[in-house]
Amino acid sequence: MMPEPAMKPLVLCADDYAIAPGVSRAILALIEAGRLSATSCLAVSPFWPEQANWLRPFAARADVGLHLALTDLRPLGAMPRLAPEGKLPPLARLLRIALTGGLDRDEVAAEVDRQLDRFAAAFGRPPDFIDGHLHVHQLPVVRDVVVDRLHGMLPGAYVRVCDEPLGAVLRRGTAVVRASVISLLGHGLRRRVERLGIPANRRFAGVRDFDEKQPYRELFRRFIARAPEGLLVMCHAGVTDDALAGVDPVTCQRDDEYRYLASDACRDDLAAARVSIARFSAAFAR
Repeated sequence: MMPEPAMKPLVLCADDYAIAPGVSRAILALIEAGRLSATSCLAVSPFWPEQANWLRPFAARADVGLHLALTDLRPLGAMPRLAPEGKLPPLARLLRIALTGGLDRDEVAAEVDRQLDRFAAAFGRPPDFIDGHLHVHQLPVVRDVVVDRLHGMLPGAYVRVCDEPLGAVLRRGTAVVRASVISLLGHGLRRRVERLGIPANRRFAGVRDFDEKQPYRELFRRFIARAPEGLLVMCHAGVTDDALAGVDPVTCQRDDEYRYLASDACRDDLAAARVSIARFSAAFAR
């Protein structure tokens, strides 16, 4: 009788910790249940200082990172070019500015530093990794600042890189256009981190269209199918509350993700795919 193949480790990361209390509590419950191995935190959120205290006891069980925010929310300091009225632009406008060379590096760097400082002040130490709200950390200028901070100030911290082979995107058949654009933006970041030896995931999955009605279980099975070495899967688990509804249109989809990830069905699907949830240091050790 042939032995079963070994379980393959992957990082499962929930984004948007501290966007709202319901999201944060759901993420903590999943970490406690062993269904998440990382979470990225919105240090710009007014909830962050209090909810950093909630998260601190779980720091030995999951990687805790900075979810760099440069869209829609209020920056932590003055950004007269990008946020002249005190609010960061929507993603479409930020993309247009970044891709036409309109971002001011010094202004972006100052905000990145403020978010790093606020993260560390509340959590008691620097982040284990950096990624971006709506993947903004992969944009021109922003990625250069992020790489500079990782290389010079955060030795050992890793970065999420969201590029993946086009063939993998097409085979999965989920949010193909969106996933392809995000992947294309990740190519430049990949080149920079490999040149400097900054730790990063080798493969990525988790992009979805939040307006689709497909049950999350079906999507998740695609994300982990034939899992390659070095895979990081992104999710947006949460429980909707008034605070979330006031700042983000993605609500019921978060509830669906949370219910599935907390369920026995998720446990069974992980086992069937021969994958296990692990922190970055374990998942990428080999």
